[in-house]
Parts: sequence; structure tokens; C-alpha cells
Amino acid sequence: MSPTVPNRREFLQAGAASVAAVALVAADQPAQTNSGGIPLRPLGRTGVQVSMLGLGGYHCATPEKEADSLALIQRAVDEGITFLDNCWDYKDGVAEERMGKALAQGGRRDKVFLMTKCCGRDAKTAQSNLEDSLRRLKTDHLDLWQFHEIIYDNDPDWIFNRGGAIETALRAKEQGKIRFLGFTGHKDPSIHLKMLGKPYPWDTVQMPLNVMDGQFRSFQRQVLPVLAQRGIGPIGMKSLGGTGKIVSEAKVPIEDALRYVFSLPISTLISGIDSMKVLEQNLKIAREFKPMTREEFAAVDQRVLAHAGDGRFELFKTSKMFDGVVHRKQHGFSTDIS
Repeated sequence: MSPTVPNRREFLQAGAASVAAVALVAADQPAQTNSGGIPLRPLGRTGVQVSMLGLGGYHCATPEKEADSLALIQRAVDEGITFLDNCWDYKDGVAEERMGKALAQGGRRDKVFLMTKCCGRDAKTAQSNLEDSLRRLKTDHLDLWQFHEIIYDNDPDWIFNRGGAIETALRAKEQGKIRFLGFTGHKDPSIHLKMLGKPYPWDTVQMPLNVMDGQFRSFQRQVLPVLAQRGIGPIGMKSLGGTGKIVSEAKVPIEDALRYVFSLPISTLISGIDSMKVLEQNLKIAREFKPMTREEFAAVDQRVLAHAGDGRFELFKTSKMFDGVVHRKQHGFSTDIS
């Protein structure tokens, strides 16, 4: 059965609702850029400016040869991507190790805003994660530490219970080992809202944002406005749906997919850059970025409306195929990712 194509009235209503859910970046305000020509954005209320395009730690560790991975990271930094993403469990620690080696060369650590994530839910495990990350990344402090994959309903409670990971985070801030604290997750906006209800003034929140999100379990509609109200720095991810099918199957041009998310009031978008070719492509899109008008934004919404509402291009919201092995094991689920 083919999907029903919305008529003009339905399209206008849907587009208006999506745009009204959150403010867009003003098209008439010239963006400040760094020496690499990458637009800069404020990271919430932290007082820090970060590159609008961020480097995903998992993907830049994908090249088989370490030298290729190091060269990719260094080139990204030298070209102006200064927000770097990583996580304790990426590639079983290899992602952090490679990033640490890359940044140690040429004094690049001092040129970037370095973020990694903690998988531990209790204080002891979180402390072990922190020590591993600092050692692998060859640094004495992290600019941002985020609780990773807050995707199960009880994750927020687990972290904030007595003996929970929040105790390690607060102590690490006092010791100067981390500057800012946030959390990530890709499953359901309601879980993000639960975490936002916990007694901590988060600095950042990372979440999936893409052209499909506005129509299905929408972080754009439900979470982004809350962050704007509180001055929390929004970090986007999964702009291509986690698999790239938004481009390859839904036929949304890569330029439109990235420009759509860049037009939202985010601090940075973590991009899965696994080759020099993808790096060049994304650098070009970022450097030439012009915010979408409300009409352009609504037009993209209309193009994807017929097949965005069932989550077929956002399987990270509906299945466990994107859930990390560490977190599946924590919750007693099978670690078979097939």
C-alpha cells in the first residue's frame, strides 16, 4: 500500500508545526568563523565557542591503519574542526588511544575542545572509565565528559542513586579533571526529559537530530526547546540516520541533510567522518553553510513527511541494533549485535 501524499493544506500545517517547535538559526545573522572557515557556535551557557562541525571519534578510528586514522584526525583539526567526540568503549578503547596520539603531535590538544563519554553507571566503574580515558587521550583533563547512552528508563535513576556515577563526575569537576558535564542518548525523548529532571544543571545534551526526527519520537520538538530555555548546549548526532539511508534510500541530498540540522539552534553536530573524502565533503558544506529559511525548512519536512512517521530511517529509536554492547550487558540483554 503506497503512502498517502499530503495535500497542500496538510503540508503547510505540518511544516508550520515543525518549524514552530524550535527556533531556527537566523539567516540574516553572519556567523563568526575560526581560522579554518568553520562557523563557531556558543556551547550553551559555558562561555565557550565551538566549531559547528564536530569530529566523531568512532568513525575516525575506522581506518585499518593507525597512521591513516591519525592523519585524518590531525587534518580535521588543522582545517578547523575543533570539537572532538569520543567514548570510553569506542573500538574497545582504540578510538581514544588514536585520538590521544593524534592530538599529542604538534600541540593539537591545546587547539581543541575534547569530549569523551562514560559508560559506567556506578561511581566505581565511572572512575575507572575516567582514568582510562585520560590515559588514552594523553591529557590531564577533559573539556566535556558525558554519560553515554542514556537509553533505558532506569539509567537516570541508576546514575543518581547513592553510589551512582554522578558522584564520580562531581568529584572530578572539583579536581579539575573535567570542565563540563553532559549526557547522550538516542532512544526516546522521554528518557532525555527524565535525565533533565534530575538535580544537576547540565552543560550539554547530545541527541539524534535529522530531517526525519521531527515526525517520530522527536528530540527536535520535545527536547531542543527545553535546552534552549535552560541555556544547555545541544549537540546533534545521527544526522544521516546512523546508517546513511536518509541519503541512500530516502534520497535526501547530503547537503540538505546536514544544512537542515545546522539550521537548528545546536552548538555542534557530531559527524561520522571516516575518510579524507568525507572530511572534504563535510568541510565544504560547513564552510558554505547558509541557514535554511522557514520556507526551505518546511519544504524539506514536506518531502520526507510520507515516510518519516514510522521510524524506518531511525532504527536507533526502535531497535537494539544501535545500543552499545557495554550497555546491553549492564542491563542483562544479549550482547549479540547481529
